[in-house]
Amino acid sequence: MASSSSPTLLRRLGLFSATALVISNMVGTGIFTSTGFLAGDLGDPSYVLVIWLIGALVALAGAFSYSELGINFPASGGEYVYLTRAYGPTLGFMSGWVSFFAGFSAPIATAALAFSNYLGYFSPALRQENVWYRWNFGEMGLQFGGAQVTAALLVLGFTVLNLLGVEFIARIQNALTSIKVLVMVAFIGLGLSIGHGNWAHLSQVTERTSSTPIPAQFAISLFWIYVGYSGWNAATYIAEELKRPERTLPLALALGTGLVAVLYLLFNVVCIYATPRSEMKGVLAVGSLTAKALFGPEIAGVFSLLLAVSLMSTVNAMVTIGPRLYYAMAKNGAFLPVAAKIHPEWRTPVPAILCQGACAMLMTMVNFGNLMTYIGYLLNLFAMLAVASLFWLRRRQDWQKLPVVSFAYPLIPLLFVVPGVWLVIAGLRFAPMISLAAAVTLISGALVYRLRLAGKAS
Repeated sequence: MASSSSPTLLRRLGLFSATALVISNMVGTGIFTSTGFLAGDLGDPSYVLVIWLIGALVALAGAFSYSELGINFPASGGEYVYLTRAYGPTLGFMSGWVSFFAGFSAPIATAALAFSNYLGYFSPALRQENVWYRWNFGEMGLQFGGAQVTAALLVLGFTVLNLLGVEFIARIQNALTSIKVLVMVAFIGLGLSIGHGNWAHLSQVTERTSSTPIPAQFAISLFWIYVGYSGWNAATYIAEELKRPERTLPLALALGTGLVAVLYLLFNVVCIYATPRSEMKGVLAVGSLTAKALFGPEIAGVFSLLLAVSLMSTVNAMVTIGPRLYYAMAKNGAFLPVAAKIHPEWRTPVPAILCQGACAMLMTMVNFGNLMTYIGYLLNLFAMLAVASLFWLRRRQDWQKLPVVSFAYPLIPLLFVVPGVWLVIAGLRFAPMISLAAAVTLISGALVYRLRLAGKAS
């Protein structure tokens, strides 16, 4: 464990910075890439809007539940802290292990790849489909090309910037977040007011690209939606750096999640209004396609660039948040000790930041769709377990209960837990290879923890 004389994190971040991290960690890869794939898999545009609405309700239920967990356990670490207190150190360690791979490194990689694909509007060599080398293993795949090089360089750049201090990077993050929100608001407002679309598109059903029955496909598609809304818990990872966390944390989670839910629904309405389903199917950079249909190729180029900048904000938010989780775990002896080291001048967890950056750069070579499903599966599993812990933690006499969670209790936790169980079952049935990759991650985490215990015992 870190000694008492070691440098520690400081409470420097207020409500705006915490909310900015939530928004930046949510808005990005999912919303800017998923709608085209959902259009093909589900066929009916009404299903696309319904699935995003369901995702918003589930995310809000999760945010409210995490707020109550956060004010009772106001330490950095998110699920690691909650699961350790509720289930014991083994599951707590596994949550941190999973977060390193599926919670931060993989989402950083997907956001960076999406960034590259939006730049592909100007240079086709940067698009996912134009790779130099591709290796396929059944439904899994690895690839390497201009998109991967660009994505890796973006990750490297923000990794280096994050070494220099939380206040420095928070200023960058606040600026990028402001740009991101303004771009989305302008995209939505201009698209609906002066864009060349057709409201008839909202009732046009197209031939599906998936042969999976709609109920099962709806569950599988929810993995993508879960990735789109993931990040609503972002502020819990920096709880030790928040001013007045008992007030700031619940407000940041609720405000960030609520604002993003509204933006997501309106963004999808604009996409459907602009482009027929048949043209949108399977398109990754759906924002570029929509902007071209609404405003023409010149303005579409401007929006493609601005959306790429917005994805930079997503990458930076996750590069910032992830190492704070590894730091919190290592400080409590539940992760590699080097992750607890804080730079004496910059006051940042430098080793943790560097390790995460290296892993994310390697993961840019994994197939984009595989990464999205893998992320959604594992994030859903551990967030569901964290929210489920409320069912017995609330029995403690000293437990602080939030009114929003107490209202019609246990409705709010159940709104998150029940869909989560459904997703786990659907993943096992209809995405076996992704489920296998998730299982390998879980088993390796359990083995590493047990080996560490055996090493200490000896």
